[in-house]
Amino acid sequence: MFGGCALRRHQLLLSLVGLGCVALGIVVAVLVPEGDGPAWVMAVVGCLAAGVLLLVRIGLALLRPGGRATP
Repeated sequence: MFGGCALRRHQLLLSLVGLGCVALGIVVAVLVPEGDGPAWVMAVVGCLAAGVLLLVRIGLALLRPGGRATP
């Protein structure tokens, strides 16, 4: 998915984006009423999935040999 260069250089920024997606999913789940139909469910699931997948991808990159970017 990522070639590795952007993932190595911007790990902190991508981690913050992933956490932001998870937080946005939780906020949408709390604030939007359930009576709005399946659209709010799809928004919550999409935000949570994007954040979790990004954080998992960063975690897997860190577990590989040489996962941390060198200054």
